[in-house]
Amino acid sequence: MFTIDAHLDLSMNALEWNRDLRLPITDIRGREQGKTDKPDRGQGTVCLPELRKGNIGLVVATQIARYVAPDNKLPGWNSPEQAWAQTQGQLAWYKLMEQEGEMRQIADLPGLEDHLSTWTGSNHGTKKAIGYILSLEGADSMVDTGFLERAWRYGLRAIGPAHYGPGRYANGTDSSGEMGPNGLELLKKMEGLGFILDATHLCDEAFWQALDHFSGPVWASHNNCRALVNHNRQYSDEQIKALIQRGAVIGAACDAWMIVPGWIRGKSTPLASGANLDRLLDHMDHICQLAGNAHHIGIGSDLDGAFGKEQSPADLETIADLQKIPQLLSQRGYKEEDINNVMHGNWLRFLRRAWQ
Repeated sequence: MFTIDAHLDLSMNALEWNRDLRLPITDIRGREQGKTDKPDRGQGTVCLPELRKGNIGLVVATQIARYVAPDNKLPGWNSPEQAWAQTQGQLAWYKLMEQEGEMRQIADLPGLEDHLSTWTGSNHGTKKAIGYILSLEGADSMVDTGFLERAWRYGLRAIGPAHYGPGRYANGTDSSGEMGPNGLELLKKMEGLGFILDATHLCDEAFWQALDHFSGPVWASHNNCRALVNHNRQYSDEQIKALIQRGAVIGAACDAWMIVPGWIRGKSTPLASGANLDRLLDHMDHICQLAGNAHHIGIGSDLDGAFGKEQSPADLETIADLQKIPQLLSQRGYKEEDINNVMHGNWLRFLRRAWQ
């Protein structure tokens, strides 16, 4: 089934993890054997061949670079200018993948419809370019809000103002507090240019403030449910209902600690903790119960988002195994129309409305 994944850190993996994503996953893992600089070395699940194998023809792919103040212990860059330069290196990688026919940027409705016809047409056996919609995870790299216009011109279409910790425009996961004037200015200019607001990672105060001050399209690209795993990274039922009221789609994230409670980093394993795709569907089903329908869920896997098999669903060897989800949904009584919506239809409906 044609599938859309609304959150993949492809350029981060290519540049910071030094992974040639054109290679088979076995080759990527093989080149990392014996390395210990990252906890997921040799455990990657994502590459372009596996996306094609899984018929994942359209993804939301990120730029990501955090600014860190002197007292911030998170990994990041020491100035917004350095962070911006990092995102431009990531952009250069995407553009090179386009030149080689590996990827294709999707930035408007005609491009979307043309890309869909390529992937759902009869040209089987050809190597199809993976479509990507460019998103910025955390807005720290916007040196000032004037940089939004530059980013729009090179194809950026969605922005999540926050990531982990305190940010220059909004506070994110494991942080708190409302946006200041610069954050509100960011939202105003985003709306004026036509950006999608990605609510993922916004702390509670910033989440409610953003919904109050932004009238454009909103999604949560990769977010699970606080009712099932109680952490501020997840969204409460009240937040999920607010997103539903705004017509948002919420992408299910495959990070194991977000799927099952009690995860201990470096000690828990997916198999022992019961973190599998069926437990991921518990989160998707919870959102459906709140909505009264299956129109607001999709996939935003975040696979290889600084974790690999050691922190992914136990029954997922590579990203191609997202194709197990339709059968699992069917076993829960979801109808074919709903399953199609989960795998691609809900994201397409959202994009068509946002870009019309």
